[in-house]
Amino acid sequence: MKHKLPYFSNEHRKGFLGLAMLIVILQGVLFLVKSNQKTEVAQYSVDTATERYLDSLGELALKKYEMQPFNPNFITDAKGFKLGMTTQEIDRLLQYRASGKYVNSADEFQKVTGVSNNVLDKVAPYFKFPEWTQNQKTIQQSFESLPAIKKIDINKATFEELVTIKGIGDYFANAVINEREQLKGFVSTDQLRFIKGLRPEAVKILQQNTFVGKTPQVKKVNVNTASKEDLEQVPYVSAYLARQIVILRSKQDQPLNIEDLEKINNFPLDKLKIIRLYLDF
Repeated sequence: MKHKLPYFSNEHRKGFLGLAMLIVILQGVLFLVKSNQKTEVAQYSVDTATERYLDSLGELALKKYEMQPFNPNFITDAKGFKLGMTTQEIDRLLQYRASGKYVNSADEFQKVTGVSNNVLDKVAPYFKFPEWTQNQKTIQQSFESLPAIKKIDINKATFEELVTIKGIGDYFANAVINEREQLKGFVSTDQLRFIKGLRPEAVKILQQNTFVGKTPQVKKVNVNTASKEDLEQVPYVSAYLARQIVILRSKQDQPLNIEDLEKINNFPLDKLKIIRLYLDF
């Protein structure tokens, strides 16, 4: 049994053809419209009046926001907007925190962020900083209020005066006096560093509490003419160093200068600054 194909009249065929052409035309028009569309970015300019209005909105939001004590170091964008801060002010705080630093006072917060006095006056009463930061500030203020330490002349200080310095006992006081007698007076407090048995902590304490008043009369030794025995009398110049200076002097055509002494093996360079105070060239 054969199936009969559907019969379409000429009118039917014309209708189908017209419909197909209409679909093609509509698709073409739609494609052209889409391809001609351009994305435009709206440019907005805000005048002074609008800026003031926006600022007033920020202040209004701050009034409506129920304030609770908080640490300003951890302000987020949302929190900052509620406080009336601008985007730039929030970013400055976030950048400061990203460097590992913290603000520990309202003044420091304003210095870092640049917020106005108006905003600061409203939010600062709610700042809550860690207790240890405030204790540290109190300690610092206490130190600043202390009277200045009265220093004593290291070349005139008695044993009793030296032991009154906190951290300097009988042993250190005697060591200082013995060294002073051998040197016939200190020409610099740096010489305290070279006293045998004097710990670095004690040296620091002594240097903070003493000074060299009138420099003692020093009989300087001429490096280029002095004998080995005379050079040995110079503080911190051993018999070995005196001999090496004489040998070096004999090998050079030109007179020695302070830089030449640095060429000597095992020369105590840490004491060169003091030694040169006893020498002539």
